[in-house]
Amino acid sequence: MSKGATMKVTGESLDEAARIVREGGLIVIPTDTVYGVACDPRNTDAIDRIYRLKRRPRYKALQVLLASTDELAAIGLELPSPLNRLSAAFLPGAFSPIAVARPDCTLRTLADTADGRPGTQGIRIPNSALTLDILRATGPLAASSANRSGDESAQTVEEAVEAFGDAVDLYLDGGPTQGHVSSTVVKADPYARDGIEILREGVIPQGVIRQALHLNGGGLGA
Repeated sequence: MSKGATMKVTGESLDEAARIVREGGLIVIPTDTVYGVACDPRNTDAIDRIYRLKRRPRYKALQVLLASTDELAAIGLELPSPLNRLSAAFLPGAFSPIAVARPDCTLRTLADTADGRPGTQGIRIPNSALTLDILRATGPLAASSANRSGDESAQTVEEAVEAFGDAVDLYLDGGPTQGHVSSTVVKADPYARDGIEILREGVIPQGVIRQALHLNGGGLGA
């Protein structure tokens, strides 16, 4: 198959996508918001390719997309309380908890912490059956929107091809996506109100997040 090929999402194309990711290549996938360019989050060379391709500043971290929070342990991440409870309430969807790396974490996408605390990683479980099918085939993916930094995000596979051409190994065509929906980004902070800090308020309002912590018995329960 030639580089830059576009395929509909089928069993065959999912097998091909999984092979490309395993071998350190880049794929473009539809998500519940926009198209994303993605790779194996444990492959430094592939991650570097995404940054170069997008011309993305290195201080802007990549998200890791998962099919389920059940996959966190296998990649060495955990969700501290009370984020585990919030994730059960709001995922899949526009909720991005900040997971914490265990010592055995093999991800190459972690945000470093200057004071020696464990690295962190923003995660997302997209609210799209099609995207979840892709993630079940490929495993967790490091991802960023499929556009050059500063340009409009691709909402069709054609726009992604126009941005990246044959610099991407495979484009998966899932039809038009709905466009940017900002997720609400939350990290655990035992010293903050309700044990959380809202880093970005997106489509899930802060009040809804905080209310969920107090349902069924209290703020900091697991």
